[in-house]
Amino acid sequence: MATTRTTFTLDRELAEQARQMNINLSAAARAGVKEAVRAALVRTDRDAYRRHPEQPDPFWEGAEAWSNE
Repeated sequence: MATTRTTFTLDRELAEQARQMNINLSAAARAGVKEAVRAALVRTDRDAYRRHPEQPDPFWEGAEAWSNE
């Protein structure tokens, strides 16, 4: 997996608490960004479905009938 270096700002007190608890900030940041991307994709997909909900398609009824022959 290719990686990229980035910089972000963190509350000083929170950073100190993380250090005291031996939390790997890089790993925690990766996990947080991964979850934020997943949540954004879910919202985007849900919004797209709401704008264009699935509709019944008579073609598939015929296609299913062909598979029973």
